Amino acid sequence: MCGIVAYIGYKQAHPILIKGLQRLEYRGYDSAGISILNGGIKTYKTVGKVEELEKYLVDKYIDGEAGIAHTRWATHGEPNKVNAHPHFSQSKSISLIHNGIIENYAVLKEELVARGYEFESDTDTEVLVNLIEDIRINEKVLLDEAVRIALGQVVGAYAIVILSEDHPNTLIAARKGSPLVIGIGENEYYVASDATPIVEYTKNVVYLEDEEIAVLTRGQRFKITTIKNQEKTPYVQQLEWNLSELEKGGYEHFMMKEIYEQPRSIRDSMRGRLNPVTGNVSLGGIIDYEQKILAAKRIIIIACGTSWHAGLVGEYLIEDIARISVEVEYASEFRYRNPIISEEDVVIAISQSGETADTLAAIELAKSKGATILGICNVVGSSIARATHGGSYTHAGPEIGVASTKAFTAQVTVLTLLALRLAQLKGTIPKTRFMQLVQELDRLPEKVEHVLHNNGLIEEIAKKYKDVNNFLYLGRGYNFPVALEGALKLKEISYIHAEGYPAAEMKHGPIALIDENMPVVFIAPNLGIYEKVVSNIQEVKARKGIVIAIVTEGDTTVKKIADYVIEIPKTEEYLVPILASIPLQKLAYHIAVLRGCNVDMPRNLAKSVTVE
Repeated sequence: MCGIVAYIGYKQAHPILIKGLQRLEYRGYDSAGISILNGGIKTYKTVGKVEELEKYLVDKYIDGEAGIAHTRWATHGEPNKVNAHPHFSQSKSISLIHNGIIENYAVLKEELVARGYEFESDTDTEVLVNLIEDIRINEKVLLDEAVRIALGQVVGAYAIVILSEDHPNTLIAARKGSPLVIGIGENEYYVASDATPIVEYTKNVVYLEDEEIAVLTRGQRFKITTIKNQEKTPYVQQLEWNLSELEKGGYEHFMMKEIYEQPRSIRDSMRGRLNPVTGNVSLGGIIDYEQKILAAKRIIIIACGTSWHAGLVGEYLIEDIARISVEVEYASEFRYRNPIISEEDVVIAISQSGETADTLAAIELAKSKGATILGICNVVGSSIARATHGGSYTHAGPEIGVASTKAFTAQVTVLTLLALRLAQLKGTIPKTRFMQLVQELDRLPEKVEHVLHNNGLIEEIAKKYKDVNNFLYLGRGYNFPVALEGALKLKEISYIHAEGYPAAEMKHGPIALIDENMPVVFIAPNLGIYEKVVSNIQEVKARKGIVIAIVTEGDTTVKKIADYVIEIPKTEEYLVPILASIPLQKLAYHIAVLRGCNVDMPRNLAKSVTVE
């Protein structure tokens, strides 16, 4: 969940490393540090944000053409300067940065203490760097061989980069279960947790696979081997992102920029996959598995957080339109509850980053049972994209804000395309109706644009209720997942307690909370079981609750009884989740800003959750 950046070449390393850490700030962290090699290794660490590290470095000697840098999200040991990365070996000749968790670090530490090693920090990382040094000294092997042997002894997940004063022209990088990408420049190499720090310098990248070790020597061709000492032929990919996508583009926060990018990201997720004239729907990465899906006993969707909410919308879509049974599981629970999985099942894993540890573990479990695994993720070359049999990218572009916005609507868009394609193949809806659905989906980006212009009322609501302690979000059918997602957005970035519920379940408990201080957000389009939702609104008003309703343009019934109504354009019921989620994103954003919260980097959260 932390950020790794490293460089070796013929440029000054520290500006590249600092800028790289800034690019990775969205991942969440509590301390930062840097090691520069120039004669010896000089290491500087601070608690807090990267800007604190920058200030600390102002009067320090940091010249050097090789270095490593890190932002840490605390796991072992509290967030302080001692526990911050990089960590030294006892001789101070090796510096190491690490993402992930070494599960057997305590046993290894006992062995090293018995051999005379002393430890300054509480981290598992310091254990690993000393283990590497111990092997190098006692087994009299080169550093890369010591790394290989050490990694064969550890249990857990890691992405590491090593800097050594004895090998000043070389960096060593390795990964297992935590992402690491290598950028290839002119006689130089970049290493990072993801491509965001690299795209400014090169488009040529290699994504390390699990249990691979890369030896990167300036001016020479790099080498990749496995922990079992098998040499690998690296696959060099071209980055699709542009530097402008990583900038705020005039917006105050990345989150607002990404909210306003949704017309484009939704369109890009449909581009080449939907033809509104012919009615053809095609998902290239799934074509080879279409018959397998149609014959499936069931589809199991696995995901976490916002992606899980998108999966719930997918369940409604696929069951309603294509008439295939779907179950939606939290990946974090699925992996541990001994689920019944067969070769007849199709598992769809959803993740923005493609690196979510719980989802990756659930994929491996399902694969071991013979299920067909498909992925929906946003990051090309990510671990989930490589671990699945097939799937589709969302093409949302980089999402820097920790709270997902455009990733959610892009995921729902791809799930909608999948449901339509399966319905097309199965013939579960009449052709004329199918064409209506396809054409309305094609019009969706314009309707999203229309929703984005409705900002004044949302800001007024935010100003009035920014200091309340609780919110309740209610929806029925397709809009129940929207209620969950709206509540998650608010609690993520404003730190206000919020709950999402099916509206019909309100009377089975949550109604006890409602009083004149409780804002209740209803997703209430004039579709489906509209009258039932109106009845739920009246139940809230009878108890003096404050009603904020998302309604279809022109609605008069809800407008008469709600305190506030936010209108969205008329659309098909199955597309309401995309339109309705956008004003809820903006409501959460404005409340958080008014409360002085860090919208893009909310406390305790990370964008890419690569640990349990």
